[in-house]
Order: sequence, then structure tokens, then C-alpha cells
Amino acid sequence: MTERRLNGIHHVTCITGDAPANVNFYAGTLGLRLVKKTVNQDDPTVYHLFYADENGTPGADITFFEYPGAAPGRAGAGMVHTVAWRVGSAEALDFWADRVGVERDGDTVVFADPEGLRHELVVAQVPDEPLVAHHPEIPRELALQGFEGVRAYRRAGETEIAPFLERLGFEGDGDRFESRGESRGGWIEYEAAPEAHGTSGAGTVHHVAWASTMEDEEAWQRRVAEAGARPTPIIDRFWFLSIYFREPSGVLFEIATLGPGFATDEDPAHLGEKLVLPPAFEHLRAQVEPILTPLPNPREAWTRT
Repeated sequence: MTERRLNGIHHVTCITGDAPANVNFYAGTLGLRLVKKTVNQDDPTVYHLFYADENGTPGADITFFEYPGAAPGRAGAGMVHTVAWRVGSAEALDFWADRVGVERDGDTVVFADPEGLRHELVVAQVPDEPLVAHHPEIPRELALQGFEGVRAYRRAGETEIAPFLERLGFEGDGDRFESRGESRGGWIEYEAAPEAHGTSGAGTVHHVAWASTMEDEEAWQRRVAEAGARPTPIIDRFWFLSIYFREPSGVLFEIATLGPGFATDEDPAHLGEKLVLPPAFEHLRAQVEPILTPLPNPREAWTRT
């Protein structure tokens, strides 16, 4: 029987202190689609914003918790510090370098969002389907195509990362470990941590999620425990199921399922246009909606032809 493999990165969740500016950058500058405007299910007083391709597909889904006015954070040991994206060509690299106002660095473009979260663009070298959102200023052939991987800082002297990830089916060459499933792949690459301790805050990554099928989620929970971590119970997030655990260096991992998906409770043509609460949280609407930062629909101003 073929060994189960995680289907690359499902989503990357980060922290922002300014939701309007966050929407402007990720749905405006980067051209992603705001596919779900909801609340953090562990703290429903704050937003959870999801940006992705046109269909809200796992593999292109960067998400943010908004803690209004949050102080800037700093990535340190046990934290992801860079999100790597795919583009389709060297021409796309030039387009993005110009769009975000940086110089191209060889085969990559590296830049930060307004709160300091680091991004890296590379030309896709895999057969995975490009996951693209529509934006009137960004030609489809130049758009972001989904995640390539993430970069993280390891704890000094940590030696258990490789054997742990190998037990979960990752393949690595020392610092970079890839998991490739039936349709997608993604990697995490580790670097030595800076001397300064990391602090969670605006512009930092909260966790990275890897993709599983619905039917395999229980098996992954058992496998993570057998590998030596302490996974949470399976949590129903309505749009997907999740388990959470930390790998040996402290990076928070999630394994999230490929369904049911964001169209479960919204028309695919109107994803992300209004505040949506999972059924278990709908009774809180009158309490939470007035305290959330007002956000426009980023596509309202588009001129459609």
C-alpha cells in the first residue's frame, strides 16, 4: 500500500494589526481574492481573513488574524519567517519586482508586506496546477500561482527535526523537507535562528497547515502521535477539519483537510463579500459584528467589462 503523503501546504496563517491595510495589500497589491471574511474560532472577537486563488483552493490560502493595533512581531527560533510563492516565468519575476518596488535578486524576488512579513517569489518547477486569482491589473500569466514553501528558524542544537518529519512522510536533504501528495507538493526549509528571541505580533506567521484528505485525518492524528508529538483532537472548523501540534523545533503545524471548502456556505461568485460565521458561532453575530473593523469588499470598485 502506498504511504500517505501530505498534499503540500494547505494554508499559512499570520497576524495583522490593521485589517484594512491588510486587505489593501493582499487583495490589492498581490492580487489575491478575499475568499472568506470570518472570525478566529479560538477568539471570535477578532477577524480571520482568508485570501487565495479564485476558488479558495488549499495551496494558495494565506490567512490573517486581526488584533487591531498589535505591536510588530519578530520571527525567531521555532517560527516561520518567509512565505515562498510560485510564479510562471522570469517575466513574472520582473513584473512583481516592479509592482512591489524592489530589485529582482537573481531567480527570486524578495519583499515584505507593510507589517514586515517576508515573501519570496520563485519560478515554478513543478507540474502542480497554477492557483490563480483574477485581478484587473495583473495578467493571469503573471499572477501568483500558490505556495512553493515556507522558511523557518530552527532552535540551536535541534537534531530531531529530520527524523520527525521523515516519520510524517517528508523527504529532505538536511535543511529542506518536502511533502508531495497526489496533486501538490510543498516544503519547509530551516535556517539558524537569530540571537534575538522571536515575539508573536503583527507581521509574523502563527502556523503553517499541511493538506490531508477528509478520510485520512484520523490516520494523520495517530501518525503524528506515533512520531512523538502531541496532536490536538480533530477540530471541526466547518470549512475543513484540523489537528495542531508542534514539531521538535517549536514551529506550530496544522494538518487541515481539503474539504468541505469555502463554497459550503457561500455562492462561489460572492466569496468573501460579507461576514460569515460557522453555524456554531452564528449566535455570537450580534456581539462580534459591531466590534470588528469595518472592511470594504475589495472588488466593488472594479470596472467589469
